[in-house]
Amino acid sequence: MKVSCLQENLAKGLSIVGRAVATRSTLPVLSNVLLATDQSRLKLSATNLEMGVNCWIGAKVEEEGTTTVPARLLSDFVNSLPPEPISMTLNVRSQTLSLRCARYEANIKGIDAQEFPLILTLSEDNTINLDVATLRHMIELVAFSAAADESRPVLTGVLANLADSGLTMAAADGFRLSVARASLDQGMPQPITVIIPARALQELARISAEEQEPIQMTISPNRNQVFFHLTDIDVVSQLVEGTFPDYEAIIPKTSNTRTVVNTAEFLKAVQIASFFSRDSNIVKLLIEAPNESSGGQVTISGTSAELGDNVSQLDAEVEGESTKIAFNAKYLADVLGVIDAAQVSLETTGSSSPGVIKPVGAEDFVHVIMPMHVVD
Repeated sequence: MKVSCLQENLAKGLSIVGRAVATRSTLPVLSNVLLATDQSRLKLSATNLEMGVNCWIGAKVEEEGTTTVPARLLSDFVNSLPPEPISMTLNVRSQTLSLRCARYEANIKGIDAQEFPLILTLSEDNTINLDVATLRHMIELVAFSAAADESRPVLTGVLANLADSGLTMAAADGFRLSVARASLDQGMPQPITVIIPARALQELARISAEEQEPIQMTISPNRNQVFFHLTDIDVVSQLVEGTFPDYEAIIPKTSNTRTVVNTAEFLKAVQIASFFSRDSNIVKLLIEAPNESSGGQVTISGTSAELGDNVSQLDAEVEGESTKIAFNAKYLADVLGVIDAAQVSLETTGSSSPGVIKPVGAEDFVHVIMPMHVVD
């Protein structure tokens, strides 16, 4: 293999595939990145066996070839180089990749590409085109609610329901639930429901930040893989097996109190209260209905026996009865941080019942958050 490319292009490509490199694996080759010539481009690939990423960058190919080299070493070296062309030559017998850029040279020991797992491309059955901005926004709205603890693998994923009417995504970790919906120009003729690892979707959102064209999403015929095709990038992920909870049954259908507040002010008040409740991570909300002397308002407070306490008051539109409720500060800040509507509504039934958060003026997102038990 003999190939050359621009330093900035190689550095960007390595950044794209880098998150798919296995950090802890019994297979040494999974810590490597695959370099392969592909006509007039250089293909970079990485996989941890759960997710794989292919990326193509422009290159001048003089001799075809392929190898794998340690991803971290290659990335560290390339990122340290000046923005000049990099030439790479492979000694097939020793599997050593020689790199030269300006006055810098390096020889990196590799592993034969035949030992690298093949990242398959899928057929075009069960394929749908998704607007990149819509998909990234939906991922932002739901992925944070997926569980990080793998004791229940199904909750580490995001439920994706593709139908003729559109796309629905849902994620839950046992303490909160996010559901986002979007209509599609062209839906899936036959409804398909799969569970996609949240980490794979978050990586897709990061990778697609500069993408302009629609993303092609394909479900494998045996329903065990999902494939996302971008202009110069492919992302493939294993799907999560199991049955996702009936999220519709989790969403309360009625409430005793509906409170509408400014989203940014609510978020700031919750963040400030969290400073004073780091030991418990609890923020308390006192919701007061309007009366003859004053309008509705919400008091947000954080308390610590060691640190002190804090109180913030917000004007609010309150429908229904006054109430008290407490939430996990981080969970509340997480959801308020992804809502881009100017106002948000909080629907509550009581101090021990879940709260329902929705952006005002939009019907495409709903979040359910479990309350915290507080002894007054």
